[in-house]
This record gives sequence, C-alpha cells and structure tokens, in this order.
Amino acid sequence: MAFDPSYASPRQARVFFERPELVRLLSLYGRRVAAGEWRDYAIDGLSDCAVFSVFERASENPLYRIEKRPSLARRQGAWAILGQGGMVLRRGHDLEQVLRFFDRGRFKVVD
Repeated sequence: MAFDPSYASPRQARVFFERPELVRLLSLYGRRVAAGEWRDYAIDGLSDCAVFSVFERASENPLYRIEKRPSLARRQGAWAILGQGGMVLRRGHDLEQVLRFFDRGRFKVVD
C-alpha cells in the first residue's frame, strides 16, 4: 500500500530566523553576557513569528523580545524589539537598524 499525502495532517509552517540573523542575535547576546547584563535566552519559532527572548535571570520574564514577523514586512517592518510590558521599543525593516537600540548609552539619573 502506497502512502497517500491527502490523509496526512497538514503541518503548519513555522517562522524562524535565517542563519545570518541568528548569528547577529547571538553576537549581540554574547557581548551583553560579557558585560554582565544578560544571563539567558530563548528562541521560539511560532506560526506567525520568530522570537529571541533575553533574560536577566532564567526564572524571570524576558527583559527584551526581538521578534521577526514577516506578515508586517510591508507595513511597519518585520523586526521589533519589545520591552517587559510588551511595549514596542523599536520597529523597522532591517535587523541591523533595529538592533542599534542596544548600542545607545544607558540613561543616567541627573539631579
């Protein structure tokens, strides 16, 4: 008896990072770990987006989520950085441009 693909359950396509994107994200992560700011990460490939989450500690909610949503590529841009509360901190069409968010200096409290 031959296999009939019409009986197979359809597999949902998943969005994931391409190799150069993943290399860039892990490079940023490595620099931040070396600086003592980040300690853990998670990568999720979902049906509508790919998410790179960064944690200060493994047991907490993510500090930042870097999302790739191809469905928004023609509108606001496929890339976004979300903060802890889910607020969009930066959005754009190019990963390098969006990741410049982390190159800025830290805010300082001034009296």
